[in-house]
Amino acid sequence: MSNQETLLGDIRVLDLSDEKGVYCAKLLADLGADVLRIEPPGGHPMRSLGPFVHDEVDPEKSLYWFQFNTSKRGITLDLENADGQEIFKRLVKTSDVVVETYRPEYLDDIGLSYEVLKAINPGVILTSITPFGQTGPYRDFEGCDLVTQAMGGLMHCLGFPEDPPCQIGASQGNYCASIEGALGTMVALYAREVTGEGQQVDVSCQEAVLIAMETAMQHYDMRKEIKTRIAREAAIVPGLGMYECADGHVFAYVIPGAGASWDVIVDWLDTEGKAGDLKDPKWQEVWDIIADFKALIALISDMPKFMAMLQKFAYVNERVIDMLKPKTKKQIFEETAARRIMICPAQNAKDLLESAQLEALGFFVGVEHPELRTTIKYPGAPYYHISDTPWRISRRPPLIGEHNDEIYVKELGLTREQMVVLKAQGAI
Repeated sequence: MSNQETLLGDIRVLDLSDEKGVYCAKLLADLGADVLRIEPPGGHPMRSLGPFVHDEVDPEKSLYWFQFNTSKRGITLDLENADGQEIFKRLVKTSDVVVETYRPEYLDDIGLSYEVLKAINPGVILTSITPFGQTGPYRDFEGCDLVTQAMGGLMHCLGFPEDPPCQIGASQGNYCASIEGALGTMVALYAREVTGEGQQVDVSCQEAVLIAMETAMQHYDMRKEIKTRIAREAAIVPGLGMYECADGHVFAYVIPGAGASWDVIVDWLDTEGKAGDLKDPKWQEVWDIIADFKALIALISDMPKFMAMLQKFAYVNERVIDMLKPKTKKQIFEETAARRIMICPAQNAKDLLESAQLEALGFFVGVEHPELRTTIKYPGAPYYHISDTPWRISRRPPLIGEHNDEIYVKELGLTREQMVVLKAQGAI
């Protein structure tokens, strides 16, 4: 596949990011952009983040680094070195986007402000991803994924009611910021097609996290109630919550008007010999309550009746638990899907790697690492499948300074003698 067959094949990106924006640059790289991952001499600190291939701590074996730097070329360059800055300015002349995650005004302090970059290349787009944005009273505050999840409100909605707020795993705050950064960059590129001018894209991680709060803000706006954490460890109302099974858990969401109703579930229980007396008309009141959320909410205001109904709910749940517990997630999913019962597996990493659906979509991609003599399986296209200009991983992540000669000698025309001097001075 040539660059012309990719969505961003004619775009060059200079990637100066840390954990907050590295996924932004990866999204652009996997869509075909020529992304130059610029690291300080010796490698970026992200290379020290594990896990590592075969648990061997090595800057060239960080799976964290691998995940976020596919399809990029890599060079080393010190932006605080005068010669390094001149080289960077030359690269800006032929680039379309710069992605950076420094504190506000850092680039100004070292003489590489957006005004300077724009004077070199009026069409360049500077995508800046910071904890709290370029303006406002918090702009100079430092922050990590934990901080922005907390300050963005997401942590208040996570965890169990009896416990303190907790952080969602896998750096979701950084993911949110990078996704918004990539989106903003794409919009700025589109605007440049019309105006011919670049612009700065200002992404606040705190703002980006707000989107992950689902309806928490709308909930308060409409009802003046702060959305709280909800216990999900086990189902109390039959058909709503987690159930244990032979190889993990499944999540049930049997609600009115979506999927099969309780008569189908009771018939399923009956075919398995697990229904007990649930077919008896005396249980009709329970089915009516479960099928009507308003009735269920109203029931809570009548505590004696509510407590009595909880005992009946528990009896129904015992029948469901008795049937589901010996079955595997796959068995349950196949049997419930055939009946249109809304129960799905709570899948772990192993389940996803073995998923027939993800396999059919080609989600996981094997990428060769010749220097490690192995092929590593990577997650594939994040959210989309584009028919004519598809997403793809074009190369494994770069080694430290792997493309220095390719960029500095072949492209910029530096001599070997100049390279030796620049390296000795710490510029590259």
